[in-house]
This record gives sequence, structure tokens and C-alpha cells, in this order.
Amino acid sequence: MDAAKDIVRKEGAGHPSDMAADMRFRVLLGEEAWARLPEQVRARFSKRLNAGDVALYRGRVNETTMSRLGRLLSFVMRIVGSPLPTMNGATGPAVVIVTEEPSLGGQRWLRIYERPGQKPQMVQSIKRFRGATGLEEYVGAGITMQLALTEEDGALVFRSGRYLVRLGDIALTLPRWLAPGRMTIVHRQQSDGSFAFTLTLQHAVFGRLLYQAVDFRDVPHGQG
Repeated sequence: MDAAKDIVRKEGAGHPSDMAADMRFRVLLGEEAWARLPEQVRARFSKRLNAGDVALYRGRVNETTMSRLGRLLSFVMRIVGSPLPTMNGATGPAVVIVTEEPSLGGQRWLRIYERPGQKPQMVQSIKRFRGATGLEEYVGAGITMQLALTEEDGALVFRSGRYLVRLGDIALTLPRWLAPGRMTIVHRQQSDGSFAFTLTLQHAVFGRLLYQAVDFRDVPHGQG
């Protein structure tokens, strides 16, 4: 696994244009686990994005549930660009746009969520292929979440590990008592061709702070 992480880090340093498919998620997951994923999921996470390419997904938020502490955390996180849902109970259309960002060492994910009676919420993050787990998500203001990637019952699962605050070349680990909890993101293919995206933030002491469920569909190239 360490060798696989080294490969991923090297690819993350620049765009790996010498390969027909993007191998980074596959290498992190491992061949046996990768083979257990549905074909549509493998295709989605090995899609090569060259300069100017966009992967586009459209869907609908079916459920957003936040505890009181979850709503408070979401409010506080607005200072770094609102990476968490901002409205309890919100449902409605959603769009995800993925582009390759070689200068940032990974992929930029832009999520746009409609909010009843308000302007849409826009969330940006960078998935970077680096760090102790080989994958981390940067949400802004130096805040980074390390991610572990697994296959579970045919689904692709991202789980948070340590939370870091990067100040230039210095990375400080947030103590557990200050961290918001364990983030779990599940990407599961559905029989109708769509895929389910669920996000859960679970605190060891205060329980579930946040849950969001969204159904997405791939938008074919040229139909955005």
C-alpha cells in the first residue's frame, strides 16, 4: 500500500497525461476492491480530465438533516466558504462540476445546491492525492481533511481521518476534542443508472450532526 501511495503522490504533482485512464483512485483502493465496484462507478472515478474538460453531474437533494450542534457548526464554517449544508431540511436541485487542477495537485469539486428562498449554495473543495492516506480534501483557509478510501458492499466510501490546518509548509493536526467528528461519504450505484451520494458527520460524543442524501446522474459530454 505504501508503494501505491507513492505512485499516487507522484501523479498528483502534475497531470498524468501519459495514461488513457486516471488511475489514482484505483491505485489507492487496490485491485481487488476496485474490481468489486460496479462498472459505472469504476468508469466515473477513472475518467481522464484534461485541461478544459469537465465532469458534470445533476441531481436532487432528497434529505438534509442537521442537529442543533450541526447547525451551529455549519454557521461557524461559513468563514471558510460554507463547506457544509447551511439549511436544515433543505431539498432541491443540485449540480456537481469536477475539473482537473494540476497546479493544486488534484481535482476541484464545485457543488451547487438550490436553497428554498435563498441564493444557491456553492461549495468548492480540492481533492489532493497526497498525505498519510494518499488522499485529502482541502476546503479552504488552510483546513484539510485526510480521507481513507474503501469499498463496502459495492459502494465507494470516503472516511475522514485527521483534520489538519496547513500554514505554508507547516501542517498542524487538530486535537480530537476540537475536530468536528468523523465524516463518511458513500457513493453507491443504483439500478436505474443514477448514483446515490450520502454524507454523514458523526461526533463521538454528540452523535450525528449532519446527514445529507442526494441522487445524481452523469451528464454526457456536450450536454451540459
